Amino acid sequence: MVSDLGGGARLRSLARRRHELASLYATAKSLTALGELDEVLRSIVRHAHDLIRTDFAYLSLVGPDGRLSVRASEGTVSAPFLAACIPADVGLGGRILTSRSPHWVRDYSATTVIEHDPDFDRLVTAEGLVALLGVPLVIRGEAVGALFTADRCERSFQADEIALLRAFADHAAVALDNARLYEASRTALHELRTAYRKIEEHMAVVERAQAMHEALTGVVLSGGTPDDVTQLLADQLGGRVTLLDSGDGALVRGESVSSPCGAATESGLAEAVENARRSGRCTTSVDDRGVARSVASIQAGDSHLGALVWSRKAAAGTPDDMDSRTLERATHILGLLILKERAVEEASERSSGELLTELMVGGPGIGPAQRARTRARNIDVERLDLVLVADSPALSPTALSRHLHDIARDLGGLAGEHLGRATMVLPSADDDHTVAEVHRRLRRTLGGPVAVIAERVVRHDWSRAFSLADRCGTVMRAIGHTDLGATTGRYALYAMIFDTERVCELDRFISDSIGPLLDYDRRRGTDLVDTLSAYYVHRANVAATARALFVHVNTLLKRLDRADTVLGLDWRRENDLELQLGLRLHQLRVITNATP
Repeated sequence: MVSDLGGGARLRSLARRRHELASLYATAKSLTALGELDEVLRSIVRHAHDLIRTDFAYLSLVGPDGRLSVRASEGTVSAPFLAACIPADVGLGGRILTSRSPHWVRDYSATTVIEHDPDFDRLVTAEGLVALLGVPLVIRGEAVGALFTADRCERSFQADEIALLRAFADHAAVALDNARLYEASRTALHELRTAYRKIEEHMAVVERAQAMHEALTGVVLSGGTPDDVTQLLADQLGGRVTLLDSGDGALVRGESVSSPCGAATESGLAEAVENARRSGRCTTSVDDRGVARSVASIQAGDSHLGALVWSRKAAAGTPDDMDSRTLERATHILGLLILKERAVEEASERSSGELLTELMVGGPGIGPAQRARTRARNIDVERLDLVLVADSPALSPTALSRHLHDIARDLGGLAGEHLGRATMVLPSADDDHTVAEVHRRLRRTLGGPVAVIAERVVRHDWSRAFSLADRCGTVMRAIGHTDLGATTGRYALYAMIFDTERVCELDRFISDSIGPLLDYDRRRGTDLVDTLSAYYVHRANVAATARALFVHVNTLLKRLDRADTVLGLDWRRENDLELQLGLRLHQLRVITNATP
């Protein structure tokens, strides 16, 4: 009877052994039948779970961050447990990886032979995990992970169970190593194909760049303009190409017929141009409408001449290096063309300025040489009957004169810098309309305040008209009129200040109104004239006047009383208007006389 029982146990052991070997064989076979690592690992864990017959089994690998995370599992395991990621040097896994040998515990939570991770211990309690067996996954002497089998009750693990699980772990290690080699070979093949494709693409780009370079060279040699270069770029690159001036204003736009594209938003354009200027390279961005914008600065030494803006649909992708270099090379060609045009324009402006100066200093009257030179420029010198003087707080007279040249060309006049002022002479049928139009155009171009004053020319005496307009412009600035276009007639009240033929009348009026104060200030070194001027400016407010003059109120009152004595009348009630006008005219004459 005992013999029969012993025979039955041996048969069951042999049957179990055959089942184990069959599972190991199936697992080994799966290493060659399956290509994906995750599928092989799931097969190994599934067979291990079936043979060891625990509640669940799982396999963890050490990631690039040095932490253990689950890659395959079998059995009922909650999602939080499968998502656990713990340091590779704690827990049972840490002990297995360090020793590279199997380890198990009867009760994971109660054991003191391992270093516990608080986060993992909470998951262990929630999962009900009690007994745990783990074996290492070793590849070429390096422990890269571990295979675990677990029960939700206390138990011991036998030597044959440990050996069986270790056999599965060895298979998993082989699968992992094969997968790595397979991935490396597949990556190498992919890189080789990618490199070959890039070589083909590069050759195509090189050929296109060569054709583009030949086309750009042909445009220059044939006398082409910046407009021609801009349109050529749009045709070759696609989308829209815009040529900006040095102030970021659009000069020329070229549109591709085959692949048109709307303009990118203006938002951030100035910053993009500045970034391209500082870096000296093409910069690219994509706006919120999906339009890609590449910007390349046009430089000549330290001078910023403008920029090229290439816009196209973002789906076309960012430009490759060859496209960027094509855009950058085009800026060099455009820089040369712009400098050429600027040289021609500056020669024309210089000629215009010289001719304007000749008219100013050679009149009244027109000499034969002046008549011939103006006729050569298609200008009727007989009709140049309005002198305009412009002033801007943001630009020098030289820079402002360049803008006047553009207007003069359109209106058949001359412009230049004369005696330190931006000056222009034009034909005009309606002086008020003409000066308003010039002011409007300058204001739009400059984007800031500009003052333009005009005086009609009488008997070809441009010099007298300039002198009157210049001095009137000084008065405009003195009284705060810095953004308007007007004729000198608007300031007729002050005409005798800058009309030399009426200087005696001005002297007589000032002497009659404030002469005693001027004499007193000269003899005593006082400043009664400035005191009364400030008093009227602040509308007879004693406190405000004292603050403006930085004196005490009592000091101011004493000065006002002294003015009573000097003038010999109650000036605060009598002849008030005449006194104020005399003070104002005296101030304006001082200002205009001090102006070079």
